[in-house]
Amino acid sequence: MIILKNQEEIEQMRAAGEILAACHRELAKLIRPGVTTWEIDQFVEGFLKKHNVTPEQKGYSGYPYATCASVNDVICHGFPTKEPLKDGDIVTIDMVVNRNGWLADSAWSYAVGNISDEARRLLEVTEKSLYLGIEQAVVGNRIGDISHAIQTYAQAQGYSVVRDFTGHGIGQKMHEEPYVPHYGPPGRGPRLKEGMVITIEPMLNVGTYHVKIDEDGWTARTRDGKLSAQYEHTIAITADGPLILTKQ
Repeated sequence: MIILKNQEEIEQMRAAGEILAACHRELAKLIRPGVTTWEIDQFVEGFLKKHNVTPEQKGYSGYPYATCASVNDVICHGFPTKEPLKDGDIVTIDMVVNRNGWLADSAWSYAVGNISDEARRLLEVTEKSLYLGIEQAVVGNRIGDISHAIQTYAQAQGYSVVRDFTGHGIGQKMHEEPYVPHYGPPGRGPRLKEGMVITIEPMLNVGTYHVKIDEDGWTARTRDGKLSAQYEHTIAITADGPLILTKQ
């Protein structure tokens, strides 16, 4: 069942999203060679506590951290570690903020120091694919229109689109209906209605879209060991067009 949100509920989610976006802005200053993803996770936990919100991921299905920290070939759900980030790495930090029971979800990929042209282009194309998907998040369109816009652009640029993980509805639960694939034909799936709140979160790979999961049961990597990037916003469907609740 798709749960529509009223204006007051969307504003609650936007308030959570503003704190989340502020945290990402601080991370952009923090991330550099020598910093560990464990330190990033500790920073996020402290930042959220200072703003009287909580990290929704921590404890979700046993997940032990406030963030997912995915480096280089890790697609998503990477565990923070005490291994220092190196010059040339890319890292995706994903977090979900709970403010008074209402959630916001956003992931962002960051360059660590001086990265290769290949890595920089991957980040640019992945971020643009997110915004092309958001452009399709209007009343009357279907979920498949978002999916198709992302896949068409990403593949035209030479990248594959991960199939195993999708966007989703969000509200008082992290994962609600509908699910939002980032690939597939247009004109299919649920029709977008005013009051729907969804995440759009394309994950693009330099090589194959196939995934392998580490022994920890969480960390998802590219099967061929090539780079992956992800950008994600929480979006409300409104009569005036898509409203980005996690806008930085």
